[in-house]
Amino acid sequence: MFKSKIFLGWFIGMLLIWIILFNTFNSLQVLFENWYYPAIMVLGAFVAGLTPEGGGAVAFPFLSVFLNIDRVLARDFSLMIQSVGMTSASIYILSNKANNLRAYKPMLWFIPVCFGGFVLGMLTLQQLPVYIIQALFLSLITTFAIAYYRSDHRGHTDFLHAPGTTNRALLVLILILGGMCASLFGTGADIILYTLLVTRFRMKEKVATHLSIMIMASMSILGFLYRHFVDQNLSAYQIQTWLCAYPVVLFMAPFGAYILAKIHVDWMLKGIVALNIFQLLYFNINKPSSGKIIASLIFSAVLWWIFRTTLAKLSKQTRQQNADEKSALELNPC
Repeated sequence: MFKSKIFLGWFIGMLLIWIILFNTFNSLQVLFENWYYPAIMVLGAFVAGLTPEGGGAVAFPFLSVFLNIDRVLARDFSLMIQSVGMTSASIYILSNKANNLRAYKPMLWFIPVCFGGFVLGMLTLQQLPVYIIQALFLSLITTFAIAYYRSDHRGHTDFLHAPGTTNRALLVLILILGGMCASLFGTGADIILYTLLVTRFRMKEKVATHLSIMIMASMSILGFLYRHFVDQNLSAYQIQTWLCAYPVVLFMAPFGAYILAKIHVDWMLKGIVALNIFQLLYFNINKPSSGKIIASLIFSAVLWWIFRTTLAKLSKQTRQQNADEKSALELNPC
């Protein structure tokens, strides 16, 4: 994992920055009192580097639903911690000589479009009821994880090909929606971008995962800066909890990306599916209400249909392509 001098330099530099910031703004007492923040991110950051789900897919529901921490604080923590973890994973991906940097060129225009969606979401969506936001997010990550695991979602190209106005408009729409999701949950842009890349544009799973990691890393950095400089609404406590988990995600997110390049990830996906289902069930069982249950059912039904339909379509195309290739080999064995 540390073969790249660029990544090693990044890792050491960021670790030194953490030591300085921790000694300036934090203390061991605060770390011990808030031990659950780094504990959560051991899993969250690993998921962020290994799958199209960001670390916020673990952090946001755990903090907001299980610990009853304010939704805004949970979102901000997701953005702040991903600005380190998913950026670290992105640096590892970009510095890995096995990866073709040309495949990541679309990020140059993905980032400003997606951030435009984030700003739009910050200006228009923040007054939604908390239970609606929680139900939407939990339904999003649960239905995506199940559809993702059950589908043969293998694309065939390393590069994004989006010819025509319709394809470009669809990408812009998805990126804006992704940015708006990030403004509510601190994550989400990665999930819906990944789904589009592997279905509509038939990109390989690992390349699409890399792009989804990079877009969420970018939104996390920009979202963190937006909250600090534009909203001017980050507290000293938020900075302290961020610093508590900082070194964990600095290592665990690129470690997840490293593992992605080495192993088949089905075992990890099973765990993510189980975790997401449990979170959705707990949300509805804990202090149940008709509003929460109805919202969860509606969001889950709609999102399941979207993810299942798009990924199933790709699976069918993949099976047909494999069958055609097999037939061609049988006809021309040489």
